Amino acid sequence: MFEGFARWRAACAAMMLGCAGGIGPALAQAPAPKPLDPPQSVRVAYVPIMKFATVYVAEARGLFKKYGLDVKLDSVKSGTEAIAFLDKGSVDVGGISIVASLWSAWNRGLDIRVIAPGALDPMKDGPTKLIVRKDLMDSSAVKTVADLKGKRIAAAGGPGSGGEYFVSKALESAKLTLRDVQLLNVGNADMPAAMEAKSVDAVLTSSPYSDQVLKAGTGTLLAQDFTPGLMTVAFVASGKFIKDKPEAAERFVLAMTEAARMMQGGDFLAQPNMDGYLKYTASTPEAIKKGANIIFDPNMAIPTAGLADIERVHRENGRTEYDKPLDMAKVVDDRFVAKAIAVLGKAAPAK
Repeated sequence: MFEGFARWRAACAAMMLGCAGGIGPALAQAPAPKPLDPPQSVRVAYVPIMKFATVYVAEARGLFKKYGLDVKLDSVKSGTEAIAFLDKGSVDVGGISIVASLWSAWNRGLDIRVIAPGALDPMKDGPTKLIVRKDLMDSSAVKTVADLKGKRIAAAGGPGSGGEYFVSKALESAKLTLRDVQLLNVGNADMPAAMEAKSVDAVLTSSPYSDQVLKAGTGTLLAQDFTPGLMTVAFVASGKFIKDKPEAAERFVLAMTEAARMMQGGDFLAQPNMDGYLKYTASTPEAIKKGANIIFDPNMAIPTAGLADIERVHRENGRTEYDKPLDMAKVVDDRFVAKAIAVLGKAAPAK
């Protein structure tokens, strides 16, 4: 009886420390796993953008080596290319965008699982903006999102794209759907000119194109932050890797979780982190310092509810081959994140 009470009290103390936001040995709930000996190889295919920066930092700062992993990072042109490599078994982990076609593939039995998040949308002042033509706002033709009914909205990517999803979420706030507007597939770089020519009524885009439209005075911000905390990119692992190398998968996610904690607040621009960003992307120090706010969760929680919402919107928009909600067990395997938190303890969430 007393042993049970002692365990309960220790658990409560750990929870209270976690709520205080500390990160360190006092929060550890389980021993760190020993480095794999001999080291195990892990091959990662990634799109070279900053949204996958946790893997760059984990590699650059030696966190993978710390746990006995020999990680090789292969740059690819698109998440679709990474998925093909995962499906063939030629890579173990992929850094990909969650695109509409993935849902039908998962429904058909595609054997890959989300094992960790990439960057998350900020909770406030997110980079994706819905901008309406200034003349429409000035004339009161459009005052709110509800007034976009029947209007021409530009978004990049076409059917099933991320742009379509964001437009759908913005319209939902006014109880509208894609069927209530004219959605046009326009490249982000072409949106400033489209607004100036008045060939569209509104655009859904991000920096630097949103900044160009607003600076030119042709558009006015109508809405943003319709998907706070959203995960649109993730690290996915092949079923073969999860089954054959679970210890490597566990250490891979643990190393990335440690990396995420080294990237919080002002530490994001620490030189060891910058070295990783610059090695694995084509960015520059100036672009990274001036870039949009990028959020990496120090607890690497996989926002399954947000994923289910993305699936719902694409399904309701007719972009999937099926019409009933998909079981998220076909999509997510969160055991490796759980093990990482068991070792590191819980940190204060990113802001």
